[in-house]
Amino acid sequence: MLDFPVWKTTLIVLACTLGLLMALPNLFYDRVERANDAEAAVEAGLTPPAGDLDLWPSWAPSNLVNLGLDLRGGAHVLVEVQVQDVYAEQMESLWPEVLRALRDVRDSVGTVRRQEDGPADVLRVRIGNQGGMAAARQAVQVLSQPILTITGAGANTLDIGQEGDDILTVTLSSAERAAVDERTMAQSLEIVRRRVDEAGTREPTVQRQGADRILIQVPGLGSAEELLALLGQTAKLTFNHVNGIVEDANARPSPGNLLYPSVEEPGIFYEVERRPVVSGEQLDDAQPGFDQANRPAVIFRFNPQGGRLFGEHTARNIGRQFAIVLDDQVISAPVIQDHIPGGSGQITGNFSVEETNRLSILLRAGALPAEIIPLEQRTIGPELGQDSVEAGRLAAIVGFVAVLVFMALGYGLFGIFANIALLINVGLILGLLSLIGATLTLPGIAGIVLTIGMAVDANVLVFERIREELGRARGPARAIEQGYQRALSAIIDANLTTFIAALILYAMGSGPVRGFAVTLGLGIFTSVFTAFFVTRMMVALWLRARAPKTVTV
Repeated sequence: MLDFPVWKTTLIVLACTLGLLMALPNLFYDRVERANDAEAAVEAGLTPPAGDLDLWPSWAPSNLVNLGLDLRGGAHVLVEVQVQDVYAEQMESLWPEVLRALRDVRDSVGTVRRQEDGPADVLRVRIGNQGGMAAARQAVQVLSQPILTITGAGANTLDIGQEGDDILTVTLSSAERAAVDERTMAQSLEIVRRRVDEAGTREPTVQRQGADRILIQVPGLGSAEELLALLGQTAKLTFNHVNGIVEDANARPSPGNLLYPSVEEPGIFYEVERRPVVSGEQLDDAQPGFDQANRPAVIFRFNPQGGRLFGEHTARNIGRQFAIVLDDQVISAPVIQDHIPGGSGQITGNFSVEETNRLSILLRAGALPAEIIPLEQRTIGPELGQDSVEAGRLAAIVGFVAVLVFMALGYGLFGIFANIALLINVGLILGLLSLIGATLTLPGIAGIVLTIGMAVDANVLVFERIREELGRARGPARAIEQGYQRALSAIIDANLTTFIAALILYAMGSGPVRGFAVTLGLGIFTSVFTAFFVTRMMVALWLRARAPKTVTV
């Protein structure tokens, strides 16, 4: 147990040195953070503030422990996803298929006309021949597919019914609505996460709350309003053919058309075809830029399918307008001057540079499948975060000093060895947190403070065992070796059970609870390492150098 050859000593010293080097940037947090931001700006093609790149050497470690919302301040928003909006969109996309199916049995059902009144999530179709209702229902029933999910096994996607003798109704079945809700929430979570990540924020929290809510917490963001500006838009982009321009908001569009207001020209409304030429789902990329007149613009590129459709439309409609529609508003309506092959172009309008940047983020991340409604929003100021940091720092220092004093008074030289290992232990925890990019919150600080108290447990067990062996008149070397051997099982048992608790907290908890579990789990790992390798190595080297006749523990 006390045999430490050169290779083992070298590995232990190297591991400790690397861990402490990884923790070092946290002592210069502001400088390293500004240098990292400047480097990220250069990679994005932007010009960083003068001198920021030189604040930290490029060859040195630059990973930092991310500070959570409660330590740094930032934005907290709880939103509700309007999942029911998707039902209406499903019915809208289903209508052409229903029409095609009923036309195949026109001899039996007669004329077919969609009824626009009624709930948006119900497709109502009037047939001319009341005696053909059975044939109509049978024809549309073919469109209803089995649900493949486990919870929806045995159910179909559509419920086919009727109102009176001449109106056919089509709705989503309850099992399909549940499946649509799950898909909508999963897609909304992913798109919200991508939008926040695209904005360059550090370690945001994006998690589902209940059936239809999403919690977003972004440390370091200026305000909740800024976050809502990024999230609030559905960002549903379409390119529609223009069939007319009116100045009456109450005008009824022709069948198959929609009426959208113009953003650039208040009071002007564009009548556009309901079915878009190309949609935002077919965008490959969108970046902020400038047009030929040096005005802010969004440069976009379609995927191959979207590029082909866009090229075909522009070739057929030279001299006519098409509308760029974002969230049911026409942001631009240029005239097609020439065939536009290649599937790329630009969106110009009355934009600022910040607006083009935000619009680019929204388009790259994709459109939200449904509108989101803010239910709760809070801006946590950096002053509150700083108070929390100071309180946590004070608690850590008090606990740390108390443990150091206790160990030094209780175990003398061996206690000093344990204290040195404890200092290394805290450095290793910060180094590992920096390496994995973990977020430190107030519960995380509590985990570190708890680890400081637990870190000496292994050493206390060992030292007490050594005292027992010395009481049996063992020699110093034999007593120390027996102390480490006989304390090993108790140390493993104690730390293993605590580590299992940390795993359960991480698996079952969320947010700050997970932060506590991470710091606790890492602290257990580093505590065992420092007790059984670092402290034992120092004791072995001292024993080899001094060869004392007696030992006082």
